[in-house]
Amino acid sequence: MSAAARVALIGAAGHGAWHRRAIREVDTAELVGLCDLADIPDPDAPLFRDYEELLAATKPDIVIVCTPPHTHLAIATAVARAGADLLLEKPPVLDLSQHESLSAVLAATGRVAQVGFQALGSAALDRLRAAIAAGELGTLTGIGVRGAWFRPDTYFHRAPWVGRATLDGRPVLDGSLVNPFAHALMQVLAIADRPVSTVEVERYRARDIESDDTTCLRLTFADGLTAVLAVTLCAESFVPGDITVFGTDGTAVLEYPTDRLRLPGESELTPVPGRVSLLANLIAHRCDPSVPLRVPLARTRDFTALLAPILAAAPVAVPVGFREIRHDLGTPRVAIRGVNDAIDAAAAQRRLFSELSVPWVRQETP
Repeated sequence: MSAAARVALIGAAGHGAWHRRAIREVDTAELVGLCDLADIPDPDAPLFRDYEELLAATKPDIVIVCTPPHTHLAIATAVARAGADLLLEKPPVLDLSQHESLSAVLAATGRVAQVGFQALGSAALDRLRAAIAAGELGTLTGIGVRGAWFRPDTYFHRAPWVGRATLDGRPVLDGSLVNPFAHALMQVLAIADRPVSTVEVERYRARDIESDDTTCLRLTFADGLTAVLAVTLCAESFVPGDITVFGTDGTAVLEYPTDRLRLPGESELTPVPGRVSLLANLIAHRCDPSVPLRVPLARTRDFTALLAPILAAAPVAVPVGFREIRHDLGTPRVAIRGVNDAIDAAAAQRRLFSELSVPWVRQETP
């Protein structure tokens, strides 16, 4: 039996805690170092404040990068040049220029990067794609995505870059569809599996932020297929995230966060076990390159290409009269009145909010 892969984690606080748990669940991985500017209670490996010091001291085989997206390129470049492979959190980079830069570094160093779109390891997604390929849905006619989450006000104050378009004069990357709901967008690209020809996007904000907390995106693919993604962090009621695929012979629904699937002829969502750990998959690929990576950097190029048109749309403020302050999370949060109905209609009809009778879209912005 080969020795366990030496794994280091850069960005061990916040979402990094999820990665620390995930590393412990992979018996072919050994955590050898953590890096973060914040204190880590009860660290389970040596803690470094500087990632270059971590790389030099621990000599990892794999480095998980779980830092703000605008820091990814510099850190990933240093990791590859230090001789380690990468598990890079989503979104991987800010734009196509950075994508090409990182691709070039990986090619020059002979390293690989797996991108943390863990929902692409879903057995439910595999089954859905197989059903589409087998013609069980007939010809695809559309895709509709709904997602409605709660985020307290503290979510937008957890780090200086959150909710911002720039930080210290540098672009950063945040917004409902490009960060928390990025998995939904990547899933749609994997399901459609064809080039995007047209991008239409509307971004809204119910808080005093530079980015958005509510988005409606319509993608038109090269053959005319359309997909609408309607998501919010200001939900009235919770919708975990579902993708409805419409076809001439039936409809399928994938609840992507839970790996539950309903195919044509089935009456309810059914759990599909077997989600692949991206870390375990990366380690398997290192041991045997014939094992394909689930999410190599190249697979995320189309996702990264969409960031520029999405972020080019200026977020529009939701009128104050449609904002509600709720305390159901134990701390204040904002809900947009009527947002769940808008999301349901947009996804079902594949229409933008502005094409529906959504009052907070038609009204003047304060």
